[in-house]
Amino acid sequence: MGRLWRMDLTTSYESVFASRTLARYQFREVRNAAAILKATNPRETCMIEGVLNDFKLLSSDLIDAGGSESALAKRINGSFRTMGWREARVDTDIELKLRIFPYRPAGERAVTESSTLVSNEGYKVDNFTGRIALDLEWNAKDGNLDRDIGAYRALYDAGLIDAAVLITRTQADLRELGTRLRIEAGIEPEEARKVLATSTTTNIDKLLPRMTRGDGGGCPILAVAICAETWEDSERSNSQI
Repeated sequence: MGRLWRMDLTTSYESVFASRTLARYQFREVRNAAAILKATNPRETCMIEGVLNDFKLLSSDLIDAGGSESALAKRINGSFRTMGWREARVDTDIELKLRIFPYRPAGERAVTESSTLVSNEGYKVDNFTGRIALDLEWNAKDGNLDRDIGAYRALYDAGLIDAAVLITRTQADLRELGTRLRIEAGIEPEEARKVLATSTTTNIDKLLPRMTRGDGGGCPILAVAICAETWEDSERSNSQI
């Protein structure tokens, strides 16, 4: 039985991002995405690193319940919006034409033509500028990852982007940190352990199989995972003084 095809992970982000950035997030990529981002969109790549360096994971991000767009998502997306990044969507309109040619022995002379317009509305990406698409998936249903990667593939195949970035989170270490913070905040231990507890929400472990089996086609994809090392709340900062 032949071996299943698998896309290898690359590590170009190690030479693209500063050590400070690498220490605060977990990175994964396919097709040397970070190197391609820097080579093709250097200004936008600096913006991404700037947002990552300025962002702080707060205790409230792990203690409070999030809605459809949590406070964390609003902060990150807001940072990109202020720098000119915008939501975007690629829609496809295809005109199908049927041409029936005349049969002259029957006295027919003209071509008969009819047309049908087929429209396909694509999926939105959270942030788009230059030739980069970027989404944030903090704690949504993991099916969103299929939607995002499908959008990246469509944008890449259409020649509209050079690479894509997906910001998500880790699971085990943030669950442990969140449980501790919730207990310290007075939440009962049993209830505190429910933080990020479901295995069907977006995280780096859910994203990696989709990347390595090539769901994004030829599109280089960089995954950035918010993790326990991203937490820089005041309690931690004060304890290190």
